[in-house]
Amino acid sequence: MSELNIHGIGMTSQRTRDRLVDRLEQKGIHHKEVLRVLRKLPRHLFMDEALASRSYEDTALPIGHGQTISQPYIVARMTELLIEQGMPEKVLEVGTGSGYQAAVLGALVKELHTVEIIEPLYKNARDLLYKLGFRNIRSHLSNGAWGWEQNAPYDAIIVTAAPDTIPQALLDQLAAGGRMVIPVGKQRSTQYLKVISKEANGSISIEDHEAVQFVPLV
Repeated sequence: MSELNIHGIGMTSQRTRDRLVDRLEQKGIHHKEVLRVLRKLPRHLFMDEALASRSYEDTALPIGHGQTISQPYIVARMTELLIEQGMPEKVLEVGTGSGYQAAVLGALVKELHTVEIIEPLYKNARDLLYKLGFRNIRSHLSNGAWGWEQNAPYDAIIVTAAPDTIPQALLDQLAAGGRMVIPVGKQRSTQYLKVISKEANGSISIEDHEAVQFVPLV
């Protein structure tokens, strides 16, 4: 990651990022590498300048097109769940959105493919991630429910929007021994964060974690 615009001033300063990371630790995020990346990453660059003063609050914020940039705690929690049993090499992210979750993962894993269906968001995130120096992230304009079969299988898959049920295409693209973190449930009812593990024989196990609120998978 380059140092382009990373330092920030005032409400986007390093001190402000440090306070955010302190809050995340107090909420139970303990993975040192995840905290290190969040401490460095300029979240204010992933949203409209008008919202920059709120960029290090632990809250989701609008990014247009009916989408949001996820709450930092949720980004940290999903990342921690994805990598807690070892760092995957090749990862698929479904729902690029602002590109913030992709940047967190891109700073940790060797190869990341990220898929977005809304073209303006896809272009903005692709260009920003390139400017920030990421050369291990490949952005794709496509329907995320289909995953990205061209580079499957993936050691890990993370989904940043909620389908009603787990898409079969994503299960098929998960490697044996792989792990998927995904919110599941209808928008107006309770959604739960699920961790899906695929065994060597292809069998699937599912763990339910905390209740969450995500925009629906388009």
